[in-house]
Amino acid sequence: KKVFSDPKISQKFLEDFLNINIDDIEILKERHKITDDATFVEFDFRCKIGEMYVIVDMQQWYKADMAQRIYMYHALNTGLQLEALPKKKIVLDAGGMTIKKVKDYKYLEPVYTLIWMVHDTFRFEEDYVSFQMTPEIVVEFLTSEKLWKEPKIVELMIEREKAINILKNDTKGLDFLPKNRLVFAFQKNIVRNKKIERYYKWFEFAEKTRNKDNKAEDFEEYKDKKPFEEMMHRLNKSELSGDDLEYIKIESESWEEVLRFGMEHYEEGKKEGRKEGRKEGEIIGQIKIYEQLLNMPSLPEEVRKNIKQELIVLRSRF
Repeated sequence: KKVFSDPKISQKFLEDFLNINIDDIEILKERHKITDDATFVEFDFRCKIGEMYVIVDMQQWYKADMAQRIYMYHALNTGLQLEALPKKKIVLDAGGMTIKKVKDYKYLEPVYTLIWMVHDTFRFEEDYVSFQMTPEIVVEFLTSEKLWKEPKIVELMIEREKAINILKNDTKGLDFLPKNRLVFAFQKNIVRNKKIERYYKWFEFAEKTRNKDNKAEDFEEYKDKKPFEEMMHRLNKSELSGDDLEYIKIESESWEEVLRFGMEHYEEGKKEGRKEGRKEGEIIGQIKIYEQLLNMPSLPEEVRKNIKQELIVLRSRF
């Protein structure tokens, strides 16, 4: 977040990852009140690029509800556009006497939600995996055992044509749906695979910064390279105050303890859950982890708040 608050850095990263040129980037606020009970959702970075709203959020530790959580972020990426959505007038009666102003949803724009996974790979080998809304017939076409068990080219072509016709239907803005994308980028896979240079360097840099014993020479290759030089300056401990260094120390130690604690107790929770079902067992295990984490005196207040919110959600499932 400290690094991405610089528009030039965030713009260059998005240009490299999305493989596009960005003429203008509008940085938007990250923290939002969502419900009447003052529940807040905060993203690491949110911006608008042309006709697309973008969220970048880094996930560093285990969460049992990762898929549901990220889907909510993705949905909010659209929902938050209500902040500035213009209104239109509609007539409610035949005589045209009753007029009401409502939000004009045709001005909703596509969203791109990028989730930067630091540790987890979801068992994927790819650098990243992208999801978009697609007609159900496409999924059925790809997963039909009957169709592919003894494939006949004529049948395949007929079914493919049906799927393509539905995909091409843009009546009343239906083509808006597949323009929205939810992308998981896996730092470990990208650093290991070394496939695409334009974005590999960003994730390699991030991987190196995880080592708290780094020396200046470890980043020699990034010198005189924009925007990495500015990033090194922002992350340089010599440029930080005593309070900053103490915060980083506590934060780092806390995250290490959180990750270590989670790994030790995750399997225990799954074993216990075999009596009640695998999914319930994972939830029980995660609740135990969170409850014990809250007893850690060194836990940062922001992390403590997040854990308490997680517990409310998890306990509501029983």
